[in-house]
Amino acid sequence: MGLATLAADVGKGLFSGAFGTVAMTVSSTAEMKIRGREGSSAPSDAAGRVLGVQPRNEAGKKRFASVVHYGYGTAWGAVRGALASLGLRGPAATGAHFAVVWGNELVMLPALGVAPPATEWGPKEVAIDAFHHLVYATATGLAYDYLDRRA
Repeated sequence: MGLATLAADVGKGLFSGAFGTVAMTVSSTAEMKIRGREGSSAPSDAAGRVLGVQPRNEAGKKRFASVVHYGYGTAWGAVRGALASLGLRGPAATGAHFAVVWGNELVMLPALGVAPPATEWGPKEVAIDAFHHLVYATATGLAYDYLDRRA
């Protein structure tokens, strides 16, 4: 694997991660409307803690949450590209990408003190969260495979 190949794979991954983030946004927005629940602030709370950012008002919190959501999902697409550079492709790469992204959430949010551990969520909430991350990883993988075939 050369540096140019890695850069191209990561670039395709970033575009794919943005696509996956949009897909996850659609699935989670639909689920929130169906269940009548608000969105979670845990991801933006975690980013705020790590970056030292504290929005001043509700409008700022919403803007920051959107930036974090799209930036984080897009950035994780780079991992999908790196997996391809390591020779992992197709469903195997999507499965590995899902495991890394969801596993990171399950470890980091409780470690940062912004969400309880998944053992306290209940099976239904764990399944719903896993589903949204599977939507993300699948959409990212499909987009990556499409871009990779086009290259």
